[in-house]
Amino acid sequence: MADTIKVTLVKSTIGRIPKHRKTVEALGLKKVGKTVELPNNAATQGMIKQVEYLLKVEE
Repeated sequence: MADTIKVTLVKSTIGRIPKHRKTVEALGLKKVGKTVELPNNAATQGMIKQVEYLLKVEE
């Protein structure tokens, strides 16, 4: 497994569950199309799993 993963926000958080909006923001994503590199650990994987319908993930 890679040490980091690239996460891109591909759908808007408008109208989503407030908890999911906060999770996306905690991942460091604010605008659609924004990409961040995050450490590949259990905490990050759990956050991604919760809002995977809004994201594109690459290793």
